[in-house]
Amino acid sequence: MTTPSVRPDVQMLLGMLASQPGPPMHELDAATARDMYNAMAQMADSPRGELAEVKELTIAGDAGAIPARLYRPTDATHPAPVLLFFHGGGWVIGNLDTHDSACAAIARGLGLSVVSVDYRLAPEHRFPAAVDDCLAAARWLATSPAEIGHPVSGLIPAGDSAGGTLAAITSQQLAGQLPVSIVAQWLIYPGTDMQASSGSMEDFADGYLLTRETMDWFMNHYFEGGDDRTDPRASPLAAESLKGQPPTLVFTCSLDPLRDQGRAYAARLIEAGVPTIFREAEGQIHGSLTLRAGIPSAQADLDGNLAALRLLLTA
Repeated sequence: MTTPSVRPDVQMLLGMLASQPGPPMHELDAATARDMYNAMAQMADSPRGELAEVKELTIAGDAGAIPARLYRPTDATHPAPVLLFFHGGGWVIGNLDTHDSACAAIARGLGLSVVSVDYRLAPEHRFPAAVDDCLAAARWLATSPAEIGHPVSGLIPAGDSAGGTLAAITSQQLAGQLPVSIVAQWLIYPGTDMQASSGSMEDFADGYLLTRETMDWFMNHYFEGGDDRTDPRASPLAAESLKGQPPTLVFTCSLDPLRDQGRAYAARLIEAGVPTIFREAEGQIHGSLTLRAGIPSAQADLDGNLAALRLLLTA
């Protein structure tokens, strides 16, 4: 592999993180890793900013209450689609707060309400608990619950990393099965193949924030030894067909171990005739959505994605 291009602000953040003392995430227990991730989000992401309303929600799931958070950019009460956001973090770390700023920015940028879902995490709740919670949240939101403040005319599953995986699975499982349509999906550097081991998984296995050892740590927490990782509820790329999936925006980063999985999923969607926009950020790393204060160029990436999603919604 030739020496990859790295943006100056990305290089600066990577150097700063490499200089920090302490063990890497894959050597920590889940609770400590969550604290580390929360602290990094507070340090490296932007402030939430102003919205018409931010409200805590409770969704009734099959296994109990699912916390969620509503972001409303305006006080409008007319019918509109709602973006349903699933946070990243390898199904082990992350929560409503780590993606609070990103969800607020998305709500403002689209002029649409956003509901962020705090699905159950591993290892306390292993596969497919996160999937079940995300499906329950989508079914709930599709009924236009009063808490949203306006009728829900359509759903937009979205998420980053593991959340992008969950968004793809939600669309596969529920397209055509809800009271309203899934009008689009937005997959932000998603994992789509839980058995991938070559290509970008090797090329960027170390030195670009998300490492191969950390990915193995995530998956060993999420999956039991006997789980079938080729199940489409684990690896959406393994679905027999992607025909009938909603219009899709796939965003990848060139320095991401998961890059090739996002590329492969976009290619499958296009082959299946699904209207698809594929965008890749050159010189950018995995996790950049929630590092916009530490990586200022990541804000331009987000702005470009929001413009592409608006185009997809109006096409």
